[in-house]
Amino acid sequence: MDKILIRGNGALNGTIPISGAKNAALPLMIASLLTSEPLTLENMPRLADVEALKSILSNHGVDYRVMGKRPGDTDMTGQRIAFQASEIVDTTAPYDLVRKMRASFWVIGPLLARSGVARVSLPGGCAIGTRPIDLFIESLEALGAEFDIDAGYVNAKAPANGLKGARFRFPKVSVGATHVMLMAATLADGETVIENAAREPEVGDLANCLNAMGADISGIGSSTLTIRGVTSLHGANHEVLPDRIETGTFAACVAMAGGDVLLKNARTELLQVALDTLEKTGTSVAMTNEGLRVSRKSGEIQPVDFTTDPFPGFPTDLQAQYMALVTRASGVSHVKEMIFENRFMHVQELARLGANISIDGQTATVTGVERLSGAPVMATDLRASMSLVIAGLVADGETEVNRVYHLDRGFELLEEKLSAVGADIERVSGG
Repeated sequence: MDKILIRGNGALNGTIPISGAKNAALPLMIASLLTSEPLTLENMPRLADVEALKSILSNHGVDYRVMGKRPGDTDMTGQRIAFQASEIVDTTAPYDLVRKMRASFWVIGPLLARSGVARVSLPGGCAIGTRPIDLFIESLEALGAEFDIDAGYVNAKAPANGLKGARFRFPKVSVGATHVMLMAATLADGETVIENAAREPEVGDLANCLNAMGADISGIGSSTLTIRGVTSLHGANHEVLPDRIETGTFAACVAMAGGDVLLKNARTELLQVALDTLEKTGTSVAMTNEGLRVSRKSGEIQPVDFTTDPFPGFPTDLQAQYMALVTRASGVSHVKEMIFENRFMHVQELARLGANISIDGQTATVTGVERLSGAPVMATDLRASMSLVIAGLVADGETEVNRVYHLDRGFELLEEKLSAVGADIERVSGG
């Protein structure tokens, strides 16, 4: 099994291109189930999760084709992939496929809307919380769907005359359930109003793509989405928005190691609260015509408190990375996790590198230390894996990160991007 070796090697300088967002790419791919015409997605990242979802969609009858490079494209330029579900050949999403990634459960919405039935295995994915499917079921029930759960599968059926528009208020914000109800409602009869909808940029990206496919969605970017159902959708071309989590992660790398790096194509409005938090640590953040320039020339990392919240708050997907950053701060920081109940699994691995972190319920208290020391550590989930890489950038000696398949799920060309700006990082076979 592969592992990543990192040796603390001083400041980072240069340019890192920001890839298309994984959390946008996946629902956009799933949206291809809603039409028989091609949906071409540009700026698609090369990730294990994208490859896994291709297999899942193929099972339902989606063909895909990777388009050729255009003039000026490089190995780090996002791919163009055309997806086409000329017909739905299978409405079952089996356990062997769905268990590998939770987002694959989202096919239930488009399958119901287009085919009227769906049989989807209960989902898998990172072990960072229970993340029940209740909100998915309740929202689709509001559109008239009927459900039963049998032998580990969710069986869903739409009324004989199709899904019907309805008003539904989510009892709590759910990005995944918002994605699913939004896709299903595009083909429902009548008007659907989703209240307390997730406001994450990836939800807006999906809504914009659906509108390009012929949907009628308003309120994009707000907590109330109004969808006027149409009888069918058509093909479209859509560019995946830049990955705000990758942006925040590489920004934390620069803040930790020092230096000056341009995060090319990054957009600050996608993660403003996280960038505001980063500036409080003593890091300079400036928007340019090419992207986001992040630098820390000298001085100690300042402690900072932050709490994860749904967008536009601090992203839970950046919590581990920023926690790693403040392990070297000149004081005490407090990190409160409000989204997932089990997202401090990286703490014990950071402690192996010398971090001083204590946990009390949903709050982690991080007392900065003068130095970290390299050691073998184990990735526990996708985002937590990056906290170990960030710590390794300044740790004395060598840090060995194992179970890096977690990283491959969400970070494209990680070693190449960090090596290009001066990090001493390499992937080796674990034998």
